[in-house]
Amino acid sequence: MKYLWVKCMLLFFCFLGMSGLFAGEFRLEVDQHFKTSISNDDLLTGYPFLSNLNLQAGDFLKLTDGKGSKTDGSLRTFARDDIKDWVVTFSRLKIIRLEEVRVFSWNGDQRAQQDYDLAYSTDAGKTFLPLAKEVRASQNGACNLTRVPCQVDGVTDLRFTFRNPGEKNNSKNSLHSSILEIDAIGIPLLPLTFAEARKAGRENSVLLEKSESIKDQDSLSNGISPKPKLTEFATEIEPALRETCLQCHGPKKQKGKFRIDTLDPDLLHGEDVAWWLEVQDVISNGEMPPDDADQELGDEDRTRIVDWLASEILTASQVKRSESGHSTFRRMTRYEYSYALQDLLALPNDFAADLPPETTSEDGFKNSSEMLQMTAMQFEQYREIAHKALSLATVKKGDQKSVYFGVSMEDLSQQNWYNHEQKLGKIRKAHKDNPAELKKQLDRFSLQPSPAHAHFLNIQDGLRIRSQWQRGSWRSKYSIAPTEVMAVIPQDFPIVAILPFKKSLTVDLWDVLPDTGIMKVRALAARSSTENKSPPTLSLLFGHQVSNNSFASETIGSDQEILSVLGNPQFYEWNFPLSEVIRNPFRNVEDLKGPNPAEFIRFQNTSSSKEDITLLYVEVVAPFYEQWPPDSHRKVFPTHTENSETVTDARKIISKFMEKAWRRPVTTQEMERKVALFSKFRKAGIEYQESIIETLSTVLSSPHFLYFVRSGNQQEGKSNDIQNDFQIASRLSAFLWASLPDQELFDLASKGELTNSKTLVAQAKRMLADPKAERFMVHFVSQWLGMDLLEYLEVDKKSYPKFDSSLKEAISKEPVAFFREVLRTNGSVLDFLHSDYAMINERLAKHYGISGVYGTKLRKVSLEPSDKRGGVLSQAGLLAMNSDGKDSHPLKRGIWLLEHLLNDPPPPPPPAVPEIDLADPEILKLSLKERMEDHRNDPACRSCHAKIDPWGIAFENFDATGAWRSEVGKEPVDASSLLYNKQELNGMDGLKRFLLENRQDQFARSLSHKMTSYALGRPLTFGDRAQINQIASELRRTGDGLADLVFLIVKSNLFRQI
Repeated sequence: MKYLWVKCMLLFFCFLGMSGLFAGEFRLEVDQHFKTSISNDDLLTGYPFLSNLNLQAGDFLKLTDGKGSKTDGSLRTFARDDIKDWVVTFSRLKIIRLEEVRVFSWNGDQRAQQDYDLAYSTDAGKTFLPLAKEVRASQNGACNLTRVPCQVDGVTDLRFTFRNPGEKNNSKNSLHSSILEIDAIGIPLLPLTFAEARKAGRENSVLLEKSESIKDQDSLSNGISPKPKLTEFATEIEPALRETCLQCHGPKKQKGKFRIDTLDPDLLHGEDVAWWLEVQDVISNGEMPPDDADQELGDEDRTRIVDWLASEILTASQVKRSESGHSTFRRMTRYEYSYALQDLLALPNDFAADLPPETTSEDGFKNSSEMLQMTAMQFEQYREIAHKALSLATVKKGDQKSVYFGVSMEDLSQQNWYNHEQKLGKIRKAHKDNPAELKKQLDRFSLQPSPAHAHFLNIQDGLRIRSQWQRGSWRSKYSIAPTEVMAVIPQDFPIVAILPFKKSLTVDLWDVLPDTGIMKVRALAARSSTENKSPPTLSLLFGHQVSNNSFASETIGSDQEILSVLGNPQFYEWNFPLSEVIRNPFRNVEDLKGPNPAEFIRFQNTSSSKEDITLLYVEVVAPFYEQWPPDSHRKVFPTHTENSETVTDARKIISKFMEKAWRRPVTTQEMERKVALFSKFRKAGIEYQESIIETLSTVLSSPHFLYFVRSGNQQEGKSNDIQNDFQIASRLSAFLWASLPDQELFDLASKGELTNSKTLVAQAKRMLADPKAERFMVHFVSQWLGMDLLEYLEVDKKSYPKFDSSLKEAISKEPVAFFREVLRTNGSVLDFLHSDYAMINERLAKHYGISGVYGTKLRKVSLEPSDKRGGVLSQAGLLAMNSDGKDSHPLKRGIWLLEHLLNDPPPPPPPAVPEIDLADPEILKLSLKERMEDHRNDPACRSCHAKIDPWGIAFENFDATGAWRSEVGKEPVDASSLLYNKQELNGMDGLKRFLLENRQDQFARSLSHKMTSYALGRPLTFGDRAQINQIASELRRTGDGLADLVFLIVKSNLFRQI
């Protein structure tokens, strides 16, 4: 523990106006005045206290919280003479056994003498038992230590009552002693393990105690109109609120511009519901009243207030919902539109690439109805995209022709070997008469290139030659010509290509590739060794080089881990749409001179280890069709309509397509209007297939396709249930697949079976097992956690030179991979707060300092406590996106936690908030934490930052890239902070323990709120609060499973009602 500096004691003497001791004599180590030094193992350090002295924690010459101020270290020092008895209570202690209490005092005035009573509690302050009475210092006018030996177990509170003993010793004395330090010595209760914190938090759950099953009918359906409990408020609630809250939120003072005495207690009809929600949150979370308030809120009163508010809010929410329905009328998001076309047409293209991005709602979601409207200009853009998509999906008779490349390394290297032999022939001829020079020149051009270069290897004789590719090699001896049929793959490969670490091999594809269609690339490859635990990875690039100064390429898909060995090589495959990669602008230009019109593919060894990759054979086909006609064509033109061009068949095609696209049966009038449009196109001379495409383009640009249409009009006295099963099917598929219902959902809707909750849950289980559920995981997690920031992450290269693209890719994928694992196993949602495992790959494990993880794929890895990871709070991507790229950013991280995990966003900053002046040399001397404390001293900033800063400071052990650090510069990281209610957060572990022990309900409710808002595609209102609480309560009762949360949402009234 730090000690009081000499100059501070001088100020101390001046403050008291006394001069009994020289400053140089006053030391808090062992000396003639203190026989025992102030303890380094004080169990009171960091714990909150209450007093009747109106003291500020950490102020000089005033009682502190054990941390002290920048001036006086950590001494609890105070001196006042206007209160007869000084009462100081330390609470929330965690002491297994109390062995001694020590009080250090200074009686600078000859008349003053220390005298106090000491009591303790083992039941969190409900009852106090005496431990010592009239403890008195041995002498006046000196620095004294009083010691109270004891043996008390399970101490939770200590209460000191300091008296002025003047009546006994000196009747004229009106002064107390000055209390310098209070220490408690004994055995501390160790911090809870994460498992213990999780268990304790569950035992503290209010939602769990009051869990109610989600019922199929509205609780107000009995027709009885509820009434507010105003009598209970007046007799039991209002007196408790006035006694504890009025001092800071009453007529004389309105902290936060809020008065408790003017709130309307009628939550069913009044206008102050939003304020009552805030009251419920701060009281139930223990944030109010603060621990330094004059009047403490007892546990019974707190419970009574929270119960009354919970009951009134639940009733008010149900009334609000019964009085007004909700409308979810919104268009598809960009990603929903693209997925819908992909599923409808069986194509992998990104059809939304040219659409404008969506704006996120206040809840952070892009699929919110309040944000998704459309202009007339956008409708025309959607029609153009629809026509393009249908044209890509359909084929004609002449389209079956494909281009094939079958490239063996023997053929690819043939010209290299030939050129080398030509050089050797010239050398032999030039030096045939000079054997010494001939040997010298032959050695110089030997067939043993540096192993660091990509090269061809003759397996039989071990000769090697460096691979070569140059811009003008297309249609030359260095390239392999395309064929009209797929080449037969050789049985033997006498020559192979060797790709060392970070080296590449290029295969020229001429200028014959089609403009559209799927291109399929296969590479027969093997790794060079199995000794390396980390398998090498192979990436594919597609590009072109028009000239020396004009070139472009892009990586296709994901890197492939090469697991096969040379004795048993395997094919590794890439498929991609040619219409969505960078193409050579000069391809297919006739009589071209100068620019190179060819395109190429390039294989690159992107391994994290320095292991070679062996390439044996490359196969390319474009366009690639699994069958003919392709499935995409059959999605538009079913088999039974083939070779027919009648209006009857056109009607069948249009009707079937409309049902799938509009997600419901179509009326006769709707269908006939489209058939009439088709006939109009035919009369205009447009051929049959194109007329169908033009007609279906209007189907895909119709609001019936682009919008999720759910009317919110409700007839009086009737339930707001969705009567149309097709709308439920549409909502469910948008939630879990971000797309259209499949045939099974459509058939169930046709039978009217989707209003059954068991059927809905069964379908949700089936859909989550489908690969399309990956869309839900990617988009919900990204929006829930605000991961768009990661796309714009720019890390300072000078500060973090090892931060590379592979690490950025890994930290971007980790949150989704973690969510996927929790969902797959129906793991507890509390795993998001902390888990004993992580989803990482080799690159990310290296960043985290975790050994024994190999390969590029993210996989489940068990964690040790020393790994300092687990859950989402310590994931590097989420930490990095909430930094400034050069250093951590506690403010961003604190706001992110409150907004995204606890659904408790801080209020917006007031106008003209002063910024921290970094040009001020005094500011520059301060640590980051001290700057934040200084900023909070501004009255305009205090209310918001007191709520934000402590959360953000707990993240301070993580730098701008999410890597762990224990020092910043040469100073140790201080990641400890006190919440508004004086609860200490000691770094990331302390933050996790606090959330697990005290905020499980809040997190469960927050996640239920966020996922339900995403599922409904609209912001939630106060009228939805009761049902969100029901979902959260049922989630807690069933064990907090993430998959269970999905099922609870889909069978809830909220999901099945408008």
